[in-house]
This record gives sequence, C-alpha cells and structure tokens, in this order.
Amino acid sequence: DTMQLVDGDKVKVLTMRKGIKDTFLYNERAVVKRFGFPPNLLPDFKGLRGDPSDNIPGIRGVGDKTATDLVSTFGEIEKILKIAEEKPEKMKKHGIKGRVINLLRENREEALFSKMLATITRDAPIEFSLPVKTWEEDLSVDKVMSIFSDLGFRSLKERFYDVLNIQSSFENTEKNDLVKEKHKELIVATWLLNSELTQPKDNDILDYFKSRTLSEAYLKAMKDLKDNDMEDLFEKIEKPLISIIEKMTERGINIDTKELEKIKKEYKRDLKKVEKKILNHAGRDFNINSPLQMGRVLFEDLGLSIKNHKKTSTGVRSTRESELVKLKGEHPIIDEILEYREISKIISTYIEPILSMIDKDKKLHAEFVQTGTTTGRISSNHPNLQNIPISSEKGRKIRDIFVVTEGFTLVSFDYSQIDLRVAALLSRDEKMTEVFKKGGDVHSAVASEIFDIPEEMVDKEMRRKAKVINFGIMYGMGVNALKMNLETTREEARDFLKKYFERFFGLAEYLERVKKEARKKGYTKTLFSRRRYINGLGSSVPYIRAGAERMAINAPIQGTAADIIKYASVLVDNFLKREKKSNDAHLLLQVHDELVFEVADSFCDSFLISTTDIMEGVLKKEGHTEIPLKVNVEKGKVWGKMNKVK
Repeated sequence: DTMQLVDGDKVKVLTMRKGIKDTFLYNERAVVKRFGFPPNLLPDFKGLRGDPSDNIPGIRGVGDKTATDLVSTFGEIEKILKIAEEKPEKMKKHGIKGRVINLLRENREEALFSKMLATITRDAPIEFSLPVKTWEEDLSVDKVMSIFSDLGFRSLKERFYDVLNIQSSFENTEKNDLVKEKHKELIVATWLLNSELTQPKDNDILDYFKSRTLSEAYLKAMKDLKDNDMEDLFEKIEKPLISIIEKMTERGINIDTKELEKIKKEYKRDLKKVEKKILNHAGRDFNINSPLQMGRVLFEDLGLSIKNHKKTSTGVRSTRESELVKLKGEHPIIDEILEYREISKIISTYIEPILSMIDKDKKLHAEFVQTGTTTGRISSNHPNLQNIPISSEKGRKIRDIFVVTEGFTLVSFDYSQIDLRVAALLSRDEKMTEVFKKGGDVHSAVASEIFDIPEEMVDKEMRRKAKVINFGIMYGMGVNALKMNLETTREEARDFLKKYFERFFGLAEYLERVKKEARKKGYTKTLFSRRRYINGLGSSVPYIRAGAERMAINAPIQGTAADIIKYASVLVDNFLKREKKSNDAHLLLQVHDELVFEVADSFCDSFLISTTDIMEGVLKKEGHTEIPLKVNVEKGKVWGKMNKVK
C-alpha cells in the first residue's frame, strides 16, 4: 500500500518479502520494474483489480494481468474509463477484449470508489518533532529488563544486551564457577522447576533464582527440587539421562549417502512434475511458494471457497495446509499443492540439511535436547528426526537412509498405545483398565461401547473412528475438532463424546479433576511428579481458556509417557553397565515412544529379550502393577526396512 508514496530516490519504502530477514528497499525504478508502471498509479491498479485483504472490491473479472495492461498502457483510471466509453476501438488496438471494455463501462462507480479506498490520504494534520534526547540516552535498562522478565521475553533480553553492547546485571559475578557436570545438572533442574523455561541459559538461571553465582543457584535448585517433591524425578531419571544423551549425540547414526542422493534426484524430479500440473490447473504462471499469489489463484481465478475460512494476521485468506485440506475434492489442484508442499518440505527439512551435516565418516550427529519441551519429552534439532513424516510413502522413505554399522543390527523398541495406557493408569477407569489387563484391543473395545455392538462385530471404519476419539480425548479435543477429524456431522461427534464419557466415566471424572486442580495450583503433575505450569486457565477470553484446559488435560498423560521412556533409557543403560556390555549396544535415537539401538550381532538376541523385559517392567519397578506396558520390537539393517520380532 505504501509503495504509492515512493518518489524517485527521495521517498523509498522498505518492505518484507518473506519475514523480517528478507526485506527489499523500493525506489521508483524498483516499483516500475515490479509492476510495470510508476508508484502514483498503484491506486488506479487497485481500483481495477481490487484487494481482498483490504476489502477493496475493484471490478470483478479484472485480474492482475488485465489491470496491469490497462494502467501501463492508458494511465489513470479516469482516463481508462473515458477511453472505454468514448474510444473503445483504441483499446481493442492494444489487445483489450470487448468483455473487459464492457466490464469497465458497467462498473465505473465501483472502480472509482475502489481507487478512492486504495489511495493513501496525504493531507492528514500531523504534528511531529524529533526528540531532544536519543532513545539510548532516555532509556532505563532496569525497567526494560524487568518488563522482559515479567513477560518471559528471554531471547529479547539476549538481543537487548547485544544491541546496547552491555553485559547483564550479573557482569561482575563469577557466572561460570561450576564444573561442567554440576552446570547440562543446574540447567536440567531449572527447567524441571519451571517447565516454561526451556533450554535455559546462564542469565536465565541467575535471573530465575535471583542468585549472584551459578554455585549459589545450584544450591537453591537442589533445595527447591526437594521441597517440590521432584528430587526422585531428578535423581532417577533426568540426572543420569544427561550422559546418555551426550553419548547418543556423540555416537551418531550412519547415513547411506548413495541412497540419499538417489532420493534427492527422485524427489526433485517429482517436484517439477507436480509444479507443472499445478500451473496447468491454474492456467497461468505464478510463484507456488508465495501464499499471496497462491491465494489469488485459488480464491479469485478458480473461485474456490471455504466455509469459515481463516485469515492470516494481515487479513489475507490463509492457504496453510489445515485450510487447504478442507478443499480436498473441490478441485484437482488442491491435491497437487498438498503433494508439492510435502515433497518440498522433505527436501528442504531433511534431504539437503542431512547432506550438509554428515561428517567424514558419513555419520549424522543430530542434536537431542533434554530440556527442549514443556511436556518433558526429548526434542531433536539439526535436523528434527522426530518430525520425519511417516504417514506417507515419501516421508517413510527417508528412514531408508539410516543404516547400521557393519557387525551390528538396528533394534527398535516402541511402546504400544502408551498414552492410552497412561490415561487408564492415572484415571483408574475400570473399563479401560480391564481392556489392558486382558491384553485386548482398546480401540475395538471403545468402538463396541460407542456403537452399542459386540466387539466381534466392530469393523475397520468403526475402529478407526474409535481411535480418533481415543486420541482426541487425550488432547482435549472438542466437538468441532472431533467432527473435522471424524469427517462426520456435529451431531454425531457430540453423540460420540457423550457416549464415551458415559461409558468411561472414570476417565471423564479424572479429566475434570485435572482441570480443576490446574486452575487452583497453576500446574499439573505426572505420575513421577513432573510439573507443567500452565498460563491462561483463569482467562476471561474463551479461546485462551479452552487452549489452556486442553494443555492441562494432555500434560499429565504426555508427561508421564515421557517420564516412562526416559526412565526406560536409564534402566537399559544401567543394565549395559552392569553386564559390562556398553560397547555392544548403543542408543542412537529416541523418537516419541520409540528407542532405536545399534547392537552387536553376537549380543542382539540376548539384548532384545532383556531390554523388552526392562521396558515393559518400568511401572512395576515403581509399584504400579494395574496397567501392563507393551513393547513392539523390530530389527534390521536399515531403519526404514525393519522386521517385526515381537
């Protein structure tokens, strides 16, 4: 909008193309190069084409190209309308079709009104004077830092120090006075005490404990862990896990570079094919990676529409995946766009980064972060191995590049339905507990209850719906979200939820109890006393409160599952040390509820049996015998091509 104010090199406009790091400074030459006409004609262009993001109607049927041709050829909109009315043959000589000329004649008022809306008012009475002091001279560092601390703006605090070229208020202290071991520990303890403080830096730690030194902060942290009933969680799980994660990162995993290069070529070839199909469907060239241009193609050129269409923060109709999925089946271009984005994401997020990250031994040393989430789960960076898409063939194929060291075998141990087992354990719901005790299929059992039929009559579609509901409940899914995920009506989704909570009332009561306790205390607790602090539970804004309640419902379940798999990692590591087998089995990956080890061939069968027993016995070790844990085991030489063992 502001580009219409550009005047030679005197007035320029700085705009963002793809966020704050990708900006461009427009002078008059740059505007002409981009649009084909000078800045002062931009309101005329918008008067013809319109701008949905600003509710400027324009002339329906006149798109980018036609508007550009008219303005660059004839100039201002008033002149264009006059020629259309009085000298239409002049327009036809310049390739303007009769249909467009008629549109100009019929929509004269709309065009002039739209130009008026698009024109920036330049005669507003503005009083302005430059301040006597510079902002640096008039700045209170303490006030700024206090506000940043209150609002949790951790990265802004770091940037603030950098901009002012000053050190923190702890500049005269011996910050790094702890040995390394007591330090990857203080970081973990701080995060346990405040789950929102992920990956805390030294300044965060000193700030949180109001301490002058890290040694002082360490003593406070150990006392606070004890006072908050988290000493066991720290000593049994998080503290021993520090060295396990270090070893996992250091070991790395082998990459089949030939397979990776082969997949790269294949996917780039596929990307070009899909791109061609999209442009054919659109009927014109456009930048597929531009949400703005994509929106114009879908919602203006092709006339597609979405009920309750969400908009971006700038008021433009969103083209994100969750919105486009609603259009599946409306036009073949939608499936092609979704496929294009999937392939593009796999290439940019995994294929190309992994190629640049592998070391001389063709190993990838991904970063695993113990304190990277508020739920307690380990996170993964550079690249994020936990987000490799496995629901599609193209995503699953990425796992084929991860291979084993010669003389070793990859073994995967994956907890089966751990979230649901944890929910049954925490809620003590009688029906769900009984299903797991008998070793039954929880999804079929739930389908039987919801559809009022014997379990043997449950078909695949019924089981699928029950599975969606089961996991939806774990994440606090409401009627609308359930309706969308089940692809059903609102009434049916509401009936499913009603029946679910009637039949599994123990779980229903537990979820309500969790919300109530979280509102009262401000945090939730896992089975192992991990806390997650949750803001917004008392908010008067409905969607903020609802979001906080969903987090409160999910936090104890997901957090307990995280505790279990972490504890399992520690217990297996202890077993290997005890048996003097640490060189024969190495933990390589922890992906959600799955542990992947590289095991010496001679030790593989024995390790498989022992580790399964250890992982399935985690809860029993802590005295919880109500719900059995089940582990699915696979082994092979390639992560993506492993065979089921158990």
